[in-house]
Amino acid sequence: MNLKQLAGAVRRLLNPATGEEDTLKKEALNEAQARPRHAGVRSASPGISVASGLNPGRLAGILRNAADGITRDFFILAEEMEERDLHYASVLRTRKLTVAGIEPVVVAASDDDADVQLADAIRALMEAPQIPELMFDLLDGLGKGVAVCEILWDTRNNHWMPRDYEWVDPRFLKAEKPTLHQFRLLTDDEPVDGVPLTPGKFIVHQPRLKSGLPLRNGLARLVAVMYMLKSFTVRDWWAFAEKFGIPVTVGKYGPNATEEQIRVLIDAIASIASDAGCAIPQSMQLEMKETASRNNGGALFREMAEWCDAQISKAVLGQTMTTDNGSSRSQADVHNQVRMDIVRWDARQLANTLNEYLVRPYIEANYGPQAHYPRVVLRISEAEDLKALTDALVPLIDRGMRVQESELRDRFGLAEPDDGADVLHPVSAGMSGDMAMNRERVALNREHPDELAQMVDDALRDWQKTGEAFTNPVLTLAQECDSFDDFLKRLPELQETLNADDFALQLAEVCFKARVLGDTAHA
Repeated sequence: MNLKQLAGAVRRLLNPATGEEDTLKKEALNEAQARPRHAGVRSASPGISVASGLNPGRLAGILRNAADGITRDFFILAEEMEERDLHYASVLRTRKLTVAGIEPVVVAASDDDADVQLADAIRALMEAPQIPELMFDLLDGLGKGVAVCEILWDTRNNHWMPRDYEWVDPRFLKAEKPTLHQFRLLTDDEPVDGVPLTPGKFIVHQPRLKSGLPLRNGLARLVAVMYMLKSFTVRDWWAFAEKFGIPVTVGKYGPNATEEQIRVLIDAIASIASDAGCAIPQSMQLEMKETASRNNGGALFREMAEWCDAQISKAVLGQTMTTDNGSSRSQADVHNQVRMDIVRWDARQLANTLNEYLVRPYIEANYGPQAHYPRVVLRISEAEDLKALTDALVPLIDRGMRVQESELRDRFGLAEPDDGADVLHPVSAGMSGDMAMNRERVALNREHPDELAQMVDDALRDWQKTGEAFTNPVLTLAQECDSFDDFLKRLPELQETLNADDFALQLAEVCFKARVLGDTAHA
């Protein structure tokens, strides 16, 4: 069954923002609508810095305005926080990349041919090289509360395909009143209220970190106070280091020194110590008083800055290493990694956004509305301790527990060997059952793995030839008999004709060699 491909320059889709049908026009999808311009309301540079000179009163006003829908200064501040605070930039990027690095999986709505073909089409769409960058740009909403990417469609052919995705600067967005849940695009014609986002043209991601307005959900809002306090701490720390961390050079001149000599002394001091130096008469005394702040101030500032970083880590990653929970190596190994419940939540929300704003418009633009749509899923693969799994399974298998081989291959990421492929073998397959319960044979196997392997290989090589002499007649008799009773009745007669001398001789030789090898190992 082949899907019916839509045709024409005008097509329809369901607007996710309004729930109503809207018209898709080829011309509107082709051109970029949200790019910055040299002149106008959408300039590439904000022209101002909000983070510089930030104080409690100004920060309170910025956060209050953002909650009321006046977001420009808040978005500028959120951008500058990522640029200026190394710790915040690091942990936020870690959280983004943890989800952006997940490979999307496409799940068909059902096993029907049409649903499978739709899933194949979405699978090809999600394999485009721009998808990881799209996911990373959409996760910009973690910091700012909202992220918008513009789809640049290729409509030259009958089959419309996204050719690229562009991040939209949130400064170009205006929260739609009174709900403040939808966003409009600022234009030169509508520089205050903006225009609605074109359906099928924009992907809007609004992460839900807590219940409430999207503009109150961004991590930048949560971290802003810590950012401000840390900036105060670092600034005071540098002032402290400049005042108390630089040695003062003192030059003294005698009572008979001339003006020229004093000038030479001052020049010498300036050439040696450009930051802290002075020239005084020899009869004068200059004394630097030691203070408690000079002795302990550096540690105090460091503790304050590290405390701010710890609170930022808690907000972004959901965990941190602090003095109240110790500093073990196991904690250090997981530090700066996102808690798995947070990763799953971020991935689930991002997948929902892709399904609503990319998958559905793509299908409706090319195949029309469907009863059910394929889904993009971002599956989290948690690291598993395979050594612990092996150590737990081996004793259970030795005691008779049945385990499906394919399941273990999936857990270890190993494929089924192809026919004729070279595969690895245990050192002594014939002794594997005994070695688990026989320490002497384990030690023997470790000291002489080559001798044991060679002995077993030699025995197995002649097994088919020596064994067929008495196994083939038994198999032939079993095929001729109509019942098990008949087989048992005729078996003694057959037994008299069987010749197992060669097999018995071979078995005796193998046992003798094994005994000699064991005696040699214990000698």
